Amino acid sequence: MKMNMYDIIYKKREGNPLSEEEIRFFINGYTEGSIPDYQAAALLMAIYFQKMTPEETYFLTDAMKNSGDIVDLSSIEGVKVDKHSTGGVGDKTTLIVGPLAAACGIPIAKMSGRGLGFTGGTVDKMESIPGFRTTLTEQEFLDQVKRIGISVIGQTGQIAPADKKLYALRDVTATVDNMSLITSSIMSKKLAAGSDAIVLDVKCGKGAFMEDLESAEELAKAMVNIGNAAGKKTIALITDMNQPLGKAVGNSLEVIESIETLRGQGPEDITELSLELAGYMIYCGGKAHTPEEGRNLAEEALTGGSALKKMREFIAGQGGNPHVVEDFSLFPQPSYSQTVISEEAGFVASLDARRIGMASQHAGAGREKKEDDIDLSAGVLLSKKVGDEVMPGTPLATVYGNDPDRVKKAAEEALFAFRISKEKPEKGPLIKKVIQ
Repeated sequence: MKMNMYDIIYKKREGNPLSEEEIRFFINGYTEGSIPDYQAAALLMAIYFQKMTPEETYFLTDAMKNSGDIVDLSSIEGVKVDKHSTGGVGDKTTLIVGPLAAACGIPIAKMSGRGLGFTGGTVDKMESIPGFRTTLTEQEFLDQVKRIGISVIGQTGQIAPADKKLYALRDVTATVDNMSLITSSIMSKKLAAGSDAIVLDVKCGKGAFMEDLESAEELAKAMVNIGNAAGKKTIALITDMNQPLGKAVGNSLEVIESIETLRGQGPEDITELSLELAGYMIYCGGKAHTPEEGRNLAEEALTGGSALKKMREFIAGQGGNPHVVEDFSLFPQPSYSQTVISEEAGFVASLDARRIGMASQHAGAGREKKEDDIDLSAGVLLSKKVGDEVMPGTPLATVYGNDPDRVKKAAEEALFAFRISKEKPEKGPLIKKVIQ
C-alpha cells in the first residue's frame, strides 16, 4: 500500500504509534523536499501533543541519522569516545576534557556546533585562537586524530541534514520542547558522528534547556536508551546549571579559562566537572576499569602536565598559534570594559546563569541569528559566585567588548543576575545524578 502524509498525520493525531516505515517515509520525504512544510508542521504538532513511544523515538533518531553522511572512524585505532553537553552558560568542558582524555590514550574525533542565543558554541570559542582551523577535510581530521589523538571541527552540512531542516521548522512552530524531538535531534547527530561510546552532560537549572531535575532525568534516560540500543556505550551525567560554569563567559575568555584549568589553576567547579567527565570517557574508552580509576588517570594527566601538552599539540595541529598557551595577549583584545559592583553587603545567594548568558550576548559574544557576526573578545568575567561574601563596592563581574553601548547594556543585565542575601546559602551538588 502506497503511503501518504495525510494518513500519517491523522494516525499520530489520533494518538497511535507510527511504524518504522512511516517515520522513514516522512524523514526521507521532508529532507528531499517532496513533503511540504505545512504537512511536516502538522505532524510535529501531533507528535508534540500525543508524544512518541520509546520505540518510535528510536525509529525517528535512526531515520534522521541515516538522512545524510555517517562518519567512518574505523581507521582510527582504539575506542573513540564522544562527549556532548546539552548546552549551558560558561560550559567550556570540551576544551578541557578533550585534551585530558586524549592524554590518557582515548581517541577524540569530535564535531561541535556554533553558539546561538545565550549559550556559546565550541567552534566559536576555538576560532578565537589565532589561525585555528575549525574546517578540515575528512582525511585531515582522521590524520590528526591518528597523529595527535584529538581533533575538534565544525559540523559538516551533510551530518543528519533532516535535523537541520526539522529544527528550523520546530523553532518557528513552537514544537521545540518535546522529549522525543529533542532526543532524536541530539542523538541522530551523535550517532552519525561515528564514535564508539558517548558521554552526555545533561544540564539542569535556570541556565539550561531542562530547568528541573525530573525533565533532565527523563531526557538523560531517553538519550542513554537510544545510544545503547544503537550499540554505543552511553552514559549521562546530570549536572547543575543554576549558575554559570567557571568564571568566564564568552569566546576567548572561555578558552583562556580552559588553558588555566589545564595548568591546574582553574575554578573549582569547572575543574571538578571536567575531571569527572574525563573519568567517564576514559572508562568508556576501556582505559580504566571504573569511572573512579578513569578520574584518577585524568587527575594525573592534569597535575603531570600531559593534558596541557596535548592542548598545545591540538592547537598547533589545526593551524592555531600554540603560544597562546603561555601568552594570553595573543587572543583578540577588547577595547572597553565595565566592572559591575555590589550595592549591598551579604552573600551571593543566587547567580542567574541565563541572565549572565544574555549579558555576554549583549556585549557581542553571542548571536541572535545564525548569520550574525560575533565579537570573539567580548564576554563576562565573574569575580564572585554563589556563597561568596560581598560588601558595598565589591566587584561582582567585569564585562568586556568593543562597543561601549553594548558593554554598558550588558553590565546592567549582569548586575540583575546577582541576588545578595544576609544568610550564606547552601550550595547544591554539581553532579546531581549519573544515568547508565
